[in-house]
Amino acid sequence: MFRNYLKVAIRNLFKRKVFTLINILGLATGMTVCLMIILFIRDELSYDNFQKNGDRIYRVVLERKYPGRSTFYADIPVSIGGAMQKEFPEVAVSTGLQDFSGKSNFILKIDDRIFEEKNVFLADSNFFRVFPTTLLEGDTSIALGKPNMTVINESTAKRLFGSTANALGKTFEMDGGNLRFQISGVCRDWPDNSHMQFNILLSANTFPAQKNYINFSTYTYLLLNKEASPASLEAKFPTIVDKYVSGDIARGFGETFRQFLAAGNGYHYYMQPLRKIHLISDLEGELRPNGSMRAVYIFGVIVIFILAIACINFVNLSTARSMERAKEVGIRKTFGSEKKSLIFQFLLESVLVSLFSTLLSLLLILILLPLFNKLSGKQLSVSGFLNPLTVFCLLAFGILVGLLAGLYPAFVLSSFQPIKVLKGRFQSNKYGRALRNGLVVFQFAISIILIICTITVNRQMGYMLGDKLGFKKDHIIEIEGTGFLDEKAIAFRNELGRISGVEKVSGASAMPGQLGFWGVTWQPVGSREPMTGRGVLVDDQFATTLDLQLSEGRFFSNAYATDSLSLVLNEKAVAAMGLKEPVVGTRLFSMDQVFNGRSDSPKIYKVVGVMKDFHFQTLHQAIEPLVLSNAAIFHGIMPITSVRIKGDDFKTAIAAIEQTWKKFVPKRPFHYTFLDQTLAEQYRAEQTIQRVFTVFSVLAICIACIGLLGLAAYATQQRIREISIRKILGASAGSIIGMLSKDFLRLVTISAFVAFPLAWWAMHSWLQGFAYRVDLSWWIFLVAWLIAILITLATISFQAIKAAMANPVKTLRSE
Repeated sequence: MFRNYLKVAIRNLFKRKVFTLINILGLATGMTVCLMIILFIRDELSYDNFQKNGDRIYRVVLERKYPGRSTFYADIPVSIGGAMQKEFPEVAVSTGLQDFSGKSNFILKIDDRIFEEKNVFLADSNFFRVFPTTLLEGDTSIALGKPNMTVINESTAKRLFGSTANALGKTFEMDGGNLRFQISGVCRDWPDNSHMQFNILLSANTFPAQKNYINFSTYTYLLLNKEASPASLEAKFPTIVDKYVSGDIARGFGETFRQFLAAGNGYHYYMQPLRKIHLISDLEGELRPNGSMRAVYIFGVIVIFILAIACINFVNLSTARSMERAKEVGIRKTFGSEKKSLIFQFLLESVLVSLFSTLLSLLLILILLPLFNKLSGKQLSVSGFLNPLTVFCLLAFGILVGLLAGLYPAFVLSSFQPIKVLKGRFQSNKYGRALRNGLVVFQFAISIILIICTITVNRQMGYMLGDKLGFKKDHIIEIEGTGFLDEKAIAFRNELGRISGVEKVSGASAMPGQLGFWGVTWQPVGSREPMTGRGVLVDDQFATTLDLQLSEGRFFSNAYATDSLSLVLNEKAVAAMGLKEPVVGTRLFSMDQVFNGRSDSPKIYKVVGVMKDFHFQTLHQAIEPLVLSNAAIFHGIMPITSVRIKGDDFKTAIAAIEQTWKKFVPKRPFHYTFLDQTLAEQYRAEQTIQRVFTVFSVLAICIACIGLLGLAAYATQQRIREISIRKILGASAGSIIGMLSKDFLRLVTISAFVAFPLAWWAMHSWLQGFAYRVDLSWWIFLVAWLIAILITLATISFQAIKAAMANPVKTLRSE
């Protein structure tokens, strides 16, 4: 019996090739989008799942409270982890990582060969106790126990020594550091789905750290005992601040801990579960750009929406053929077919279409996955689809989609009354029309929501990467590693300035979008109110290179012999210190150990200028107080050199810059990045959302248009006699087209009113993640509605024009 049903189903599908092909393409497109997003979501949720004790590992992070604001840090003082292990029995072991490569990477020498490595960290002897790893060579229990020992990963071993076996016991020299490290272990490369990646781990015992509880430098992880309660442990963290941190605060800030807290300061430590760091953490100093749980939720909703649109298409296209299938049902019922057998027949056809669509979607995924990887910034693979369980789930998925899409058409088509159908008196009931109209409203509500979201996300990204940052970011490159130039740094910058394609050259300890804007505390002379903000060292050309704007005074200049003790403040710093005009001439002293250390008679610095605020951090954060200090205090030796290039001839200018670099540093590789690319990298998660929204909005609209086309064909079929009579009575083609279009335009307008509040809520919530954001202007909603209207008119115009131009006499005769 089933074989007979299957033959009939296949025959029906092949009999209506165009209809079948459209249905398969519509479902396959929806399934392809859904499966690729599911791959993306699965990868996002898999971060750090490979860690054996991942459910018991937590990272300790910090909310540093300042008067009127807070900053959240991924790295914390080096001694906090050890104090927690000592004080709390819930902590089995703690370990810390310190980034040793930084922006300039790590240069090592093996004989006369020089290598440049990224992801180099200092790690203590507890690292492999917290993160158990099987070494290909060596023993984890001793690998990092002594000074000058190092563990490298498999790819680094092959790159440096050709194989993992050759690496064990070999040594390399840290260029410029007069240190030699012996390789005591080789481990497998960690999977990419980890919030941290390392190539080289250097023993932290090589650089013994002094006790420190207030300066941030270390990524700290705790392995908890099996019976420990994370919430109970976290509640005890204030005791660490009271016992260990308060003393350093009193010594470093010159006030009691009680005074420190009363001024609005504070240290609030809390924990992040290891396996959630990638999706929940967006702190300052993250080891890698993280994902976003919000993006996972958004993409999950898109999966549901796209699949719903694809299933709705199937329903609409099936009902569009109801007139044709009604006669078939009438004849089959006349010959004794029962309703349940007809339902089974129609469901079988639906499931077959869905299974064909599933197979086609897998083929499309094979073709489109590289493009999707580029779109999402992932390295997803179809290998996850090749195991038996996944194949079974895909088949079940195809059957389920087929049943969901075909359920309503099966019951509707099987319920036709044969007497009415065969006498030609078949009409669609009002409930069926209401459902179809409701489905179209649902489809276009989703499409309008996606259009509004796409416009808003693109506007926000344009704002974040646009020209309202307070400085000019275009045509600027950042040369890494210039701190190694030592006393040649100024000469190097001067020679770059003589290159014909170079407009400006400057040196700095950090550039906008980087992490080098460290915490500083300044206090006006005669005041007892310190101001904690951000600091950066810059030379006298930094402001002109970035085109920063002054609101008072001047920037640094070599024309002033005493400018090494000068400062330039941003407007936020002036407001935070409560300085009155004129600000220029105000004397400040540093309470940190960054420049001169804490002493009884600290150096006095003078404010020479006030600059307008600019976004040196991401737009997720409010602009903080910023103090520019003169690089002359360090004789102009800065780790980063920025160069503004004239015009668009980058190739020639960069080639000349590289030749100059080789002249000064012949044995070090030349590296540079574009400032605008550095800034864009801060918003990787947002850029992924932007690209995905744009592409999937277009796909959702295309899929919805297929369903609208089916409904237009159905409506035209239902009203073909009315149209013919109207034409005979003198109705014009334009009025016929208007009559057929207005119902759909009304549905789209209803869709807009459904979509507007939902889209506003979704985008308003998303924009709250930015301290600086665009407005949800009314015109965005109007544009989305107009786009939907134009798409609707373009979709139904073919059917409307065809009906309006048909010969009414021929139509009525056939009726």
